[in-house]
Amino acid sequence: MKADDTIAPQRNRYIRILGICWILYGVVRLFEAVWLVSFSNTATVMFGALLSRVHDPFSMMRDFHFVYAFIEALSVVSGVLGIFAGWTILADRGFGRTLALLAGFLSLSDIPLGMTLGIYTLVVLFPWNAAQPRKAVLRPHASDLTSHPSAS
Repeated sequence: MKADDTIAPQRNRYIRILGICWILYGVVRLFEAVWLVSFSNTATVMFGALLSRVHDPFSMMRDFHFVYAFIEALSVVSGVLGIFAGWTILADRGFGRTLALLAGFLSLSDIPLGMTLGIYTLVVLFPWNAAQPRKAVLRPHASDLTSHPSAS
């Protein structure tokens, strides 16, 4: 029995768990997007109340709306991409790995759940071959001390 034989079933198990986690994360992010959209008026009023002593509150409010819309869009994109990534990983499609890596990079900004899942995705899906030890790369004349300038 080779060491590769014991790693393959465990790796498939981790990838299956990863697919389930991506689907759950995608659903959470879509709920977050719905929540953000439904409370956008409340957030605007709350942020506007903070701007009573600012020199130019209208430009800051415009910037707030831009950032808030960006966060809403990022939440929707991350949710949809997370669901598709989990679905393609569980269906064992060829592009599921690429889609999950893309979703992992996008989710790194969402602390703590997205960052945890993104790092776990990067660790599980990047090529990993711990069963084979790394071989040292030696030059043909590395043991020849007479060719070294300090030997003369």
